This record gives sequence, structure tokens and C-alpha cells, in this order.
Amino acid sequence: MTETLVSLRDVHKSFGKVEVLKGISFDVNQGEIICIIGPSGSGKSTILRCINGLVEINDGFIRVGDFFVHQLKSDREKIRLRRIVSMVFQQYNLFPHRTALENVMMAPIHVLKQNSKEVEEHAYQLLKKVRLQGKEKNYPAELSGGQQQRVAIARSLAMKPQVMLFDEVTAALDPETVKEVLVTIRELSEEGMTCLLVTHEMGFAREVADKIHFMDRGVILESEAPVEFFSNPKHERTKEFLSQVL
Repeated sequence: MTETLVSLRDVHKSFGKVEVLKGISFDVNQGEIICIIGPSGSGKSTILRCINGLVEINDGFIRVGDFFVHQLKSDREKIRLRRIVSMVFQQYNLFPHRTALENVMMAPIHVLKQNSKEVEEHAYQLLKKVRLQGKEKNYPAELSGGQQQRVAIARSLAMKPQVMLFDEVTAALDPETVKEVLVTIRELSEEGMTCLLVTHEMGFAREVADKIHFMDRGVILESEAPVEFFSNPKHERTKEFLSQVL
């Protein structure tokens, strides 16, 4: 029986008087790839931030593994959550004065208190995994945007998460470097990593997703497998959106 790793039920979130999420509900099973798409400002990134405990919800229920995210209050509790759910952002957020290797090593050493020699060996393996062998001693300024984003992915993998969240990770990249990042994410999905992606890359979503959630104005209007979603969208707003992006 497939394990449900992530569950959201009737999640609401407002910033001031602006209601950003208006009752979001869905499940993510172990090994599934979920793509969340929709126009800017529809609440897509807020969902990921709520799952990771970066944003507290106003109402509803979020579970990730054994963690009831909506009940977590202290930083210590949220750090424990982020050991199993890692997030990669649009901006790489690498430490500019640290090498690629050091960026990958920092969290396991300082947060998980792991042995530095073992962490270093694993960091080398992770940088090889994202095809950056030979770049371990380079500083972020010496790397392309796509390479920096792959360091950020390796850094998230260093925490050995069960779930990976990707928030528009190709949006700030040149078209030439988008592919190398998408290849890395595809390889993670093929290895069985559970992934939630907010993306504008429709071709990639069509190729890798098990299910696509289409959002607009804080609600999920349509949830389908890629073949059905792209070939036979049901909602008029979905049809309108796809006509503009495909």
C-alpha cells in the first residue's frame, strides 16, 4: 500500500486582508511527482512554504510524514520537520564566501551535528550526482546560474529528505541553463524522491508529473494526470491558461 507522505486539508492562509489560499486539499504519495501550475499570484509558492513550515496557516491541516505542520510553533520543531522536507528556491541563497562543497556541508554539520569527515564524503557524492564534479572548490561567483542552482539542490539533498519542494527553480535562469537543472530534478524523480514543483515549464510538467494541480486565485480548479490535463482540460479557466502558455 502506497504511503501518503503529505496531506493538506482545507488549508487557508491570509496576509492581512488578502486571502491567498482558500481551502486547499490534496495528498502526495511516496515517490509521486506533483506539479502545481497557474498564473502568478495564485498562491502556488505559498503552498510550498506552508508545507515547509515557513508560513503558518490560518486554518486547516497539514501533515508531512509524522509531523503535523500546523501545530508546530518553535524553531526547534520546524528544524526537525525540515530534516525530512527540503525546499529549493528560485534564488539560490548560497553563501558567497563558501565553496560549493562547503555550502553543501554546512547544514549536516551545524544542524544535524554529523561527523565532518562523513559529511564531506557525502557532499562530494552529491556534487557528483548533480554533475558538478571538479567544481567542489569553486565559489558561487565562479559558477553559472544553473550550476549554482544544482549546488542548492545538492545542499537540500545533504539533509537526506523524504520530500523535496521546488519553487520556480528555473525562473531566474538563462534558457540555456534551464535544461541542466530540469535533468537533475528528473533524475531525482526517477530514483523515487517525492517531489512537489511549482513551475512554468509546461513541457517538463507534462513529462515528469504524476499529477498536475492547476491553481487560480487561491483555489485548485483542476487536478489531473498530465495526459488528461493537457489534452482534455475541463475548467474554462484552465483552457484559457493553457491557450496562453502552450
